[in-house]
Amino acid sequence: MGVPLGAALAACGSSGPTKPGTGASSGGGGAGATYWYLSTQPQEGVRTRTMERFNKANPNGQITGTTFQNDAFKTKIKTAIGAGQAPTLIWGWGGGTLRSYVQAGQVDDLTSWFDQNPAVKDRLFPSSFGAATIDGKVYAMPCETMQPIVLYYDKRSFEKIGAQPPQTWGDIMDLVPKFNAKGIAPFSLGGQSRWTNMMWLEFLFDRLGGPEVFQAVFDAQKDAWSNPVAIDALGKMQELIKANGFIKGFSSITADSNADQALLYTGKAAMMLHGGWTYGSMSTDGGDFVSGGNLGYMNFPPIDGGKGDASNTVGNPGQYLSISSKATPEQKEIAKKFFSTELISETSAKEWVETGAVPILKGADSAFAASKDADFLKFVYGIAVNAKSFAQSWDQALSPTAAEVLLDNISKLFQLSISPKEFAANMNAVIGK
Repeated sequence: MGVPLGAALAACGSSGPTKPGTGASSGGGGAGATYWYLSTQPQEGVRTRTMERFNKANPNGQITGTTFQNDAFKTKIKTAIGAGQAPTLIWGWGGGTLRSYVQAGQVDDLTSWFDQNPAVKDRLFPSSFGAATIDGKVYAMPCETMQPIVLYYDKRSFEKIGAQPPQTWGDIMDLVPKFNAKGIAPFSLGGQSRWTNMMWLEFLFDRLGGPEVFQAVFDAQKDAWSNPVAIDALGKMQELIKANGFIKGFSSITADSNADQALLYTGKAAMMLHGGWTYGSMSTDGGDFVSGGNLGYMNFPPIDGGKGDASNTVGNPGQYLSISSKATPEQKEIAKKFFSTELISETSAKEWVETGAVPILKGADSAFAASKDADFLKFVYGIAVNAKSFAQSWDQALSPTAAEVLLDNISKLFQLSISPKEFAANMNAVIGK
């Protein structure tokens, strides 16, 4: 399962595809465009209504939508693309999967289109283009919402030990024994899910060495995982684990069940590093934890002596739509018109805000004031605006093959069954695969 959005969409709707939209035939040869996307609410509703508004305004250039569960979508889209029968609009997370599409010649290069439509590019956060860019060329339209990883904390727990939220990595290590002495786990972690562990490494790599450290891995540089900064980050991670920084038995706790979130809002853990999407579920499931003002949140703190910019973040800088290279010229034009109109409209942005999410559109903050979640939305928006780098989650940035090896080795690292150097050696073996 993919990290940010994949995690948020674990509990999806129908078991098979449905067609929410009306319009042209979904066959590859028709004049109308086709669009496959995920079937969970409330996201599905926003996507469907966005498409329907476009169809109403463009009766001669319709889009037909088909929805799938998360895992079913991943299987279906891969099969369809391999068979040359992809929908016109290919929805995804960018990064490593997009790179595989590009290498197979299955998606169009949109670089010149963005150059010719600067108003569209200027509507989007610059940070959203990283996962859409392969070898200096843009192959996808950034869309929907940004989902940074956030350091959440329980204000009540900090009051119990008379401390403030950590401002540095050193503060984190100092807080660990204080919380443990009070019978409060310093950090909640759904370690059985593996990708939750990965968030920690993403920030440690960045705060110690900046985005260049993982970029070298993404660029398939030989032995990139053996960078001294990487070894240092892996070592610091194990130091926190050995200091009992995480809830006891974290390796058997799942994130998909939201058990890690429950540990935070019930006061059993003081802090949790997790995706921005968890705010909504904690607000819904945590009683008065959020509404009562007990939840705090912040960006990951800097590390003393680290070279990474403290404004940097990691997670999902957006979702992405590519255009199938097998689509007809008419279908491609419909897709591009969709990109430049309803997909980035004020109405669509407002609907995303109503789901408790932050659209990747500049100026989307104008819709925050009316939301009960205004403070959190402003916080997430501020991260996106101020981040020098918004790095994509590693398991989305890498190829599916390398991502699985990564998650397996991260699990072993957290269980202390391999050393930092062994982790690096194992990962170096799959660089570029």
